[in-house]
Amino acid sequence: MENKRKLKRRHLIYYLRVFDQTNSQLVGHLVDITQEGLMLISEQPLNINETYHFRMILPSEILSKVELTFTATVVWSKKDVNPDFFATGFSLGDISTEDVMIIESLIHRYGFND
Repeated sequence: MENKRKLKRRHLIYYLRVFDQTNSQLVGHLVDITQEGLMLISEQPLNINETYHFRMILPSEILSKVELTFTATVVWSKKDVNPDFFATGFSLGDISTEDVMIIESLIHRYGFND
């Protein structure tokens, strides 16, 4: 698989919980994020090309928000290093300038300096 990623993935010091907006069920935990995509670890495999409407609780208020809502489409999904879990890569849908600023702040505040 050719690596088409333009931005370096940024791992966060927290594995933030990501929920499905439609049924409030936990989908997985955020592993890394950029302004273009993210990776989740989940207990269930997710279908490639499926689009999800997510809600992610932020570790602290950022730009007066305590959660981020967004759409993301599954690009790939595979067994994680831990065989009890699945790693899934997503591309983000159209996100607002404010949400990009929240993601950048999240990376700046809670990202590993790698």
